[in-house]
Amino acid sequence: MFRHLWRASRLSLAILAALCSVPLALRAQSQPKADAEVLRKGYDTYKAMRQASPFRSTSWMYVGPTNVSGRATDIAVADKSGQRRIYAGYATSGLWKTDDNGATWQSMFDDMPSASIGDLAVAPSNPDILWVGTGEANIFRASMPGVGIYKSTDAGNTYQHMGPTDSQTIARILVHPTNPDIVYVAASGHEWTDNEMRGVFKTTDGGKSWTKVLYRSPRTGAIDLAMDPRDPNTLYAALWQRVRRKWSVPRVEPGYKEGGIAKTTDGGKTWTDVSQGLPAPEFRGRIGIDISRSNPNVLYAFVDNYEIGEVPKPGARDAYGRLMPEGKGFIKGADIYRSDDAGKTWKQTSRYDQPTTQYLTRHSGTYGWVFGQIRVDPTNENTIYTMGLGLNVSRDGGKTFSGISGMHGDHHGLWIDPANPAILYNANDGGFYQSEDAGKTWKFAVTAAGAQFYNVTLDTSSPHWAYGSIQDHGSRRGRVDISKG
Repeated sequence: MFRHLWRASRLSLAILAALCSVPLALRAQSQPKADAEVLRKGYDTYKAMRQASPFRSTSWMYVGPTNVSGRATDIAVADKSGQRRIYAGYATSGLWKTDDNGATWQSMFDDMPSASIGDLAVAPSNPDILWVGTGEANIFRASMPGVGIYKSTDAGNTYQHMGPTDSQTIARILVHPTNPDIVYVAASGHEWTDNEMRGVFKTTDGGKSWTKVLYRSPRTGAIDLAMDPRDPNTLYAALWQRVRRKWSVPRVEPGYKEGGIAKTTDGGKTWTDVSQGLPAPEFRGRIGIDISRSNPNVLYAFVDNYEIGEVPKPGARDAYGRLMPEGKGFIKGADIYRSDDAGKTWKQTSRYDQPTTQYLTRHSGTYGWVFGQIRVDPTNENTIYTMGLGLNVSRDGGKTFSGISGMHGDHHGLWIDPANPAILYNANDGGFYQSEDAGKTWKFAVTAAGAQFYNVTLDTSSPHWAYGSIQDHGSRRGRVDISKG
């Protein structure tokens, strides 16, 4: 537990070191923003101070928890010489790996400036190249900003910072199938403020330099990317206009019209809007996209739809128990759209009947902006998975859905084995889960210690009890016997 608390404390120390490096007079006058580059350099200062500290050799004892993990955000897989390495990224506890099919896990990102992971990608042509995008893109209240992208060329043993630093949230990383130096990044930008470092970025020199190839405005970032398996110059980008305010969640606001889907066929030089058939721009929330590997003309879009789906009866209450204001209604929420012509047109496949309509209305609760992930079975264009409060599957192209049980709730990532679609790796608020029978049974990576603590205290008994409140797990306690340390 304390080992992972120390990671969060290091970030606080980095912020303090960064701000202390600013002259006092300047701080008093302008109160400068501690942007990501300042924080990254501040972390370097912290490491130097730690090395010079007389307590640098102090060791930490891990005391738990050993029965819960924490919010996982993404998964990447590296297959090399018949061996498989699975990477799992976590919202606040960095990057973990397993080389024995989930039996044991090791932390791989402890000494980096950010413990928040947005997305992971392994180069298809070189499994030793791993890209780590810092900064969770789901923008929870407890989300932490990142400091850009890191690259490893030795399977995660060492990392080099590759920018773009002040993106703060990384939603997707795609690596060219044959040239590992060509990489595309969907950056969704700051959570709470407008900024320019959002959109789609591209590098052709392995991350030494980046070009912003798709940009709309300081409030519209890229939240998803999909690449055509037949042509790596053809990509689809989902754009999301949003900001999270102190008093509300990031919903569609009056005047928003920049969300949608864009397509390029020349590697990002030019883009065209391919949103025809989706809800009108003023109703488009977060959008997830995926492409069928078995039939790349088929794409799916998972849209958080803000069209009114139900006008409440007098006295009806919202999800928080408040009376619905007059003139307001319940939004449709989760909707599935399909394109059979490579994005030229889209048709809604969801809400085929009333039971499915009710199912999708409850799919993501009142916070579809947290989820937005969709995956197509690599061997069957009609089988799709969507992630919301639960993991859901449709085997008829989105007309009907059923839930997949056996895991924690709130789902954020899914990897489907292209050689065997019955093998599924899932990332959710409870951690990492894996299945080898298409979701009938699941194995939980409890040893990937990603628990998110909001506070911790010790009592004065002997042995001590440690108490803490944990995201999605309530308040817990564990025995701490210092004599065994």
